[in-house]
Amino acid sequence: MIDFCTSMLGKRVKALSTELEKETQLRKYSVVGFKKIGGGEVAVCHMHKYPYAVFTCHNVHSTRVYMVSLEGAEGGGRKVKGVAVCHTDTAAWNPNFEAFQTLKVKPGTVPICHILPEDNIVWLPN
Repeated sequence: MIDFCTSMLGKRVKALSTELEKETQLRKYSVVGFKKIGGGEVAVCHMHKYPYAVFTCHNVHSTRVYMVSLEGAEGGGRKVKGVAVCHTDTAAWNPNFEAFQTLKVKPGTVPICHILPEDNIVWLPN
């Protein structure tokens, strides 16, 4: 993983992942704050469900990365520090992609953002 990420981004990199304050079930959350961390080219590693750690990594261009503060909409003090990735160039994406349908937009018109699950890692140049 490190070899792949440093070959894409250079030797000075930092890794970020989503952090849950407490274990939680799937819930609704509200965004209460965010901070831009970086962007441009990043590498993302997605964990697979195996008996041991197996990741698939790929590099992504035209992105913005944010740390997003979330709080459980139902109260109870549930907090998440999420890593959000915004894809700023979606012009070549499939117009049937679910995000375009949900947001009622066309490829290339708006950034598409999502928060990564806690077992994913975003690598950025440092």
